[in-house]
Amino acid sequence: MKSMVNKSLWVALITFSASAHAESMSGKDVFSKNCAACHMATGMGIPGAFPALKGSKFVLGDANAVVSTVLKGRGGMPTFAASLDDDKLAAVVSYVRQSWGNQATVVTVQDVKTIRANTNAMKVVKKEQPTNIH
Repeated sequence: MKSMVNKSLWVALITFSASAHAESMSGKDVFSKNCAACHMATGMGIPGAFPALKGSKFVLGDANAVVSTVLKGRGGMPTFAASLDDDKLAAVVSYVRQSWGNQATVVTVQDVKTIRANTNAMKVVKKEQPTNIH
């Protein structure tokens, strides 16, 4: 009986682990699904339309600025604040910062949480400021 319970627990644990892993996407998967149409799978972008990420000073620079841009969008780039959770956002920004010869630091989930919180705080501050100063 004890052996059967142990087996059942192991099967449940393995099943849970496999399903949790299936739900998480790698940075490359997130990039392919959300970014590659514009920035290309090679990270070279489309000249005059979508910037290259490969060798980009912006991408290789301040990680906070990159995360903030993905959250809020920029120019013709959409916002991903609602569609990418912190895990996926950290994964995709880290992927971009370390692919195609790029060698920048990874972005942690905690980094994204902090930046997202600060971004939301900025929206609140902006909303509370008067728009009509006499």
